[in-house]
Amino acid sequence: MTTILVERPGPMTTIQDWPGRVGYWQVGVPPSGPMDDLSFRLANIAVGNPEGTPGLEATMIGPALRFTDDRVVAVTGAPATVSVNGRTVAQYQPVTVTAGDILDVGAVEGVGLRVYVAVSGGLLAEDYLGSCSTFTMGRFGGLDGRTLSAGDELATGAVAQVSSPRRIQFSEEPAMVTDWQLAVTVGPHSAPEFFTPADIETLYDTAYEVHFNSDRTGIRLVGPKPQWARTDGGEAGLHPSNIHDNAYSVGALDFTGDTPILLGPDGPSLGGFVCPVTVVSSDRWKLGQLAPGNTVRFVPVRSDNAADPSTTSVHRRAFLPMVVSSGGDTDNGILAGGVTADGTTEVTYRRSGDDNILVEYGSMTLDLELRARVHALQQRLAADKPRGLIDLTPGIRSLQVKVDPAVMTQRSLLDWLTEAESELPAADDLVVPSRTVHLPLSWDDPATREAIERYMLGVRSDAPWCPWNIEFIRRMNGLDSVDDVYRTVFDAEYLVLGLGDVYLGAPVAVPYDPRHRLVTTKYNPARTWTPENAVGIGGAYLCIYGMEGPGGYQFVGRTTQVWNHRHPQSAGGFEPEHPWLLRFFDRIHWYPVSAEELLDLRADTAAGRGTVDITDGTFSMSSYREFLRDNDADITRVSAAMEAARVLERERWAAAGEFDSAPATTDHSDRPGEAA
Repeated sequence: MTTILVERPGPMTTIQDWPGRVGYWQVGVPPSGPMDDLSFRLANIAVGNPEGTPGLEATMIGPALRFTDDRVVAVTGAPATVSVNGRTVAQYQPVTVTAGDILDVGAVEGVGLRVYVAVSGGLLAEDYLGSCSTFTMGRFGGLDGRTLSAGDELATGAVAQVSSPRRIQFSEEPAMVTDWQLAVTVGPHSAPEFFTPADIETLYDTAYEVHFNSDRTGIRLVGPKPQWARTDGGEAGLHPSNIHDNAYSVGALDFTGDTPILLGPDGPSLGGFVCPVTVVSSDRWKLGQLAPGNTVRFVPVRSDNAADPSTTSVHRRAFLPMVVSSGGDTDNGILAGGVTADGTTEVTYRRSGDDNILVEYGSMTLDLELRARVHALQQRLAADKPRGLIDLTPGIRSLQVKVDPAVMTQRSLLDWLTEAESELPAADDLVVPSRTVHLPLSWDDPATREAIERYMLGVRSDAPWCPWNIEFIRRMNGLDSVDDVYRTVFDAEYLVLGLGDVYLGAPVAVPYDPRHRLVTTKYNPARTWTPENAVGIGGAYLCIYGMEGPGGYQFVGRTTQVWNHRHPQSAGGFEPEHPWLLRFFDRIHWYPVSAEELLDLRADTAAGRGTVDITDGTFSMSSYREFLRDNDADITRVSAAMEAARVLERERWAAAGEFDSAPATTDHSDRPGEAA
């Protein structure tokens, strides 16, 4: 086996392949892959590889690589000085290197942000869930799930050439600029439901600035604050950007509070914020080249033009920086509507880019019957398995269906969805497997206290939820003491409605009994750091954070791992076929442990020695309805008292000016792509 020695890695160089890790969006695994897939694929074409062959992505500054055998290489992407043994060579053309040669890719010059290196035969790397792409936050793929370091040895592959090496023609090269235009389709969440018409007009008229605190999870933008078409998100949270969690699309413009963020290929699959527009699939390569200080304008285009299969081939795409558009769709992102076959529930089909449709059931309320309908639709569509289907990602009251737009048009997808939905059984007939999973909870864990302290020091010290999230939860729900918060959480049985709420099998769960549904708002702006497996509440939902990262839910404690990173997947409650612990409709029961006991349990799980008490069972929609009927009076009383407390909290916020302007923050306050 021959290798390439990394003499200088560059600040952020990783192994990627294309299209990345697809098919796991529903459990919180992002596709990763090259952020500028166009330049990446062109590099492989230049050396004769298949377009998806593993290669390198470098940000700002490229690597210096020493070769131990003869290879053909090509460097594409943003302009940079490229040399072999000190002799300058051109980008976008094949270059032959021999044993001992050093390929040096310098700093990006003037425009763009990322460069790509392809090597004939490709690179050998860890195949994790079907892809070699590096996801650094998840610590998998590529080379040990991390960026390259000096002294690393990269194993080279023997992928068969599919064409002769060739120079990429000038007309094929993507144009790099500092003032970008992005083609977007309207939806899934637009005016007049969530944003005012003036908000959408402002969105299209504004040249947003790219913030320096951007990365592969998302690109944070600086621009005007929306006026919003509603006062709050109800059960989903107090801010008008809050919604019941649904799936995101890569390229969606996600408003996390008042901050717009373009979600990238390492972004979250599920979250509770609105997205008014989505970058079309053929323009998403530009996300990889948006540099801090650049400007971005959103140009609306018609979705039926965006997904023309004749323009999706890398060989025939237009690479101009300007977007030619005769205007966007005028449907506010709503493709169609209707009612379920039994006539009881509204169905809304929302556009999410040119490659997704978001199917929503009912009104913006928390209703387990709606989640049951989502599950029935997901099962039906999964059984059909039509050509072009990529992902089925359920949310609380929605299902996002992702397809390859070159194989299945959005119109064909809509026709298929409406036909499948019309043939579903009544929700009362739903009975699904529902395991009871007993997990430890270190209440008010020191790691969560540290995260709040960091937030107050580095982000915002005057937030209503500081300095103690549990006291804030008590106040938001009108409870007499924090002991009542403790009793409510430990008495509750949390039903898992989604996975991947903050990546890697992280559950979004709601108490089975509405009397246990503590409702809070999410941090605005989000935290920059959350400890792995912290447990928090946002809106009416509970989440276990699958890994370290940003966060927005109000902390109650910390538990053991819900994703198996390192050990045989049959250990500690994990199953052999996948690394995630929980399933849809599992029921989580907490039992209390001390902070010290939790550290021991976490160490055992990390070592593959952990155990989880899991009991099989079922969830029946008809039985749940009977439970609600039997307890209706008390559920109504408790819920009304909690809502009255939230009304008082909103009044306190208004008096304090919380809704008057965006919270004052330091420059590093928001992290891109935050979902929970």
